[in-house]
Amino acid sequence: MSSSISSRTIMFGKFNVTSQVFHVTQHSFALVNLKPLLPGHILVSPLRVLPRLSDLTKDEVADLFLTATRIQRTLKRLYKADAFNVAVQDGEAAGQSVPHVHCHIIPRTRGDPGGDDKVHEWLEGEEGNIARHQKQAEGGGDVERKAAKWVEDDERKPRSMDEMTSEARWLREELAKDEEQDSTRL
Repeated sequence: MSSSISSRTIMFGKFNVTSQVFHVTQHSFALVNLKPLLPGHILVSPLRVLPRLSDLTKDEVADLFLTATRIQRTLKRLYKADAFNVAVQDGEAAGQSVPHVHCHIIPRTRGDPGGDDKVHEWLEGEEGNIARHQKQAEGGGDVERKAAKWVEDDERKPRSMDEMTSEARWLREELAKDEEQDSTRL
């Protein structure tokens, strides 16, 4: 069950993402992505700001992945997904650009633009550099990232705060519908 989002500040690394958050649990939160790779691309992260998956407690790991799978059910319905990319870039050498554990949840359909699995390239490349995107959205400069291997996708533009807030509100409502339906099934 999602707890109150508006009563707390939620940080993703050093970035305040409270308005992007659409689901909060005891240990985790889910947020909409500033520059999604594909429609419905969201992130799930622990509330505690920790850089590595191995830094989390057993309860935090369990909650992170239970939250991810819970949200997948709603995203599957909303985006008519056939499958998902679920990815954790665990450390800078693995492409993590924000030193805060996060799980990418990306709905996939047959024939989507990420076909032939461009998504893996995007996650590893500048397209997946979440820290740079967040810093630019907050009016800051660029965040340096070592060894970028792929050309930035100029077609993906950062979304406005209004767009992300609206999507977060919509996803919050849709999750609530699914939670209500799940609670009536016994």
